[in-house]
Amino acid sequence: MELHHYSGLGGIQLAAAVGGEVSGPPVILLHGGGQTRHAWARAARELIAQGYHVICPDARGHGDSAWAEDGNYRLDAFAGDLRAIIDTLRQPPALIGASLGGGTALLTIGESAEAVASALVLVDMVPHPNPEGVNNIVRFMGANPRGFANLQEAADAVSAYNPHRPRTGDHSGLMKNLRLRADGRLYWHWDPKFLAPDHRLDPEDYQARMDAATRRVRVPTLLVRGAMSDIVTEEGAAELQRAIPGSEVVNVAGAGHMVAGDRNDAFNAAIMRFLRRHARHGA
Repeated sequence: MELHHYSGLGGIQLAAAVGGEVSGPPVILLHGGGQTRHAWARAARELIAQGYHVICPDARGHGDSAWAEDGNYRLDAFAGDLRAIIDTLRQPPALIGASLGGGTALLTIGESAEAVASALVLVDMVPHPNPEGVNNIVRFMGANPRGFANLQEAADAVSAYNPHRPRTGDHSGLMKNLRLRADGRLYWHWDPKFLAPDHRLDPEDYQARMDAATRRVRVPTLLVRGAMSDIVTEEGAAELQRAIPGSEVVNVAGAGHMVAGDRNDAFNAAIMRFLRRHARHGA
């Protein structure tokens, strides 16, 4: 895949890994908060091998995309960035979004007057997440404001948050989510303002807007839920299916909130089955 750049909402520069034939059905993969485009590496390779045109952006304030000078990390800003990327395509893409990326995709589809997507895959994201699980994520992301002395410290922090995931001795992939600063310490790659209370993702009317947007979704929709997730409960999944009639749910055994990272084989199989039916040429 090659690194491309897009101009997002307000002109912010967005980095994205892009691959596959441009003539193939487009798929945009949107990572979760605190992640980067690299979270989709294996899924992207599989999609490209199956003939899809794949775009994996780094969200604003994450990875190699620019940080928002005004600290705007509300969901509207992420949705505006997504619309800017969609506008460069010749046909509506399938949108695959994990957590924050799923909320971005859902709001974009539900609040657009025109058809902006051919299909929607929500990866462990529903309009009504479990508050305790959300708080766990926020605590993890804000737990090390002074960074880490070395890669092992960062790996230990990730393991403490994801105790069910088997540990390996190779932490090289973790460096894609870290930055070495002048003080010699490693810090997460994302803008600290992303977690600031006055720059938080959600405006006051977030829940009402998200519920309304969900009810307006008219494209084929799949929820891929980690069976061990502390974010998406069975009731949350059932609520989604009531709000989007005909939507499908796949529960991935052995996976938590980070479904693609925990069980990439099962995740890839689920999205491939779905996309073969709903993301075709001219969709």
